[in-house]
Amino acid sequence: MKEAGRKDLDRKDGNRRLPDTELEVMQAVWALGGPAARAEIDEILRKKHPMAQTTLLTLLSRLAEKGFLKIEKTGRSARYIPLVGKEEYQAEQSRRFLDQLFGGNLPAFALALSGSGLSREELAELRDLLDKEAL
Repeated sequence: MKEAGRKDLDRKDGNRRLPDTELEVMQAVWALGGPAARAEIDEILRKKHPMAQTTLLTLLSRLAEKGFLKIEKTGRSARYIPLVGKEEYQAEQSRRFLDQLFGGNLPAFALALSGSGLSREELAELRDLLDKEAL
């Protein structure tokens, strides 16, 4: 049984790509680590992407409609609870990127990545992750 406000979250096809501004809002919610008030989210966004309170409220409502957030209202205030984790979203979008841009061909992606100007340290980090089977 699906939780109220949680639409299509069981889908693993990566089709839940968020527009950039909605993603920025979700990143602020994730950074807060749990239920967050609009003012807390606004404080984080103000540093990179200031927006009107009404715009932020609209974006938070859209994210709830899409199943990314749950809104818990208490009187006139509300708390926004992430229903999709940051790592879950990153994994879905990484798979989507790999499939769309490289046809799911991981060696082609690795070749492109190695030719993208990664530093020796970054390449060494990737090798270490592969050696430790963390990837």
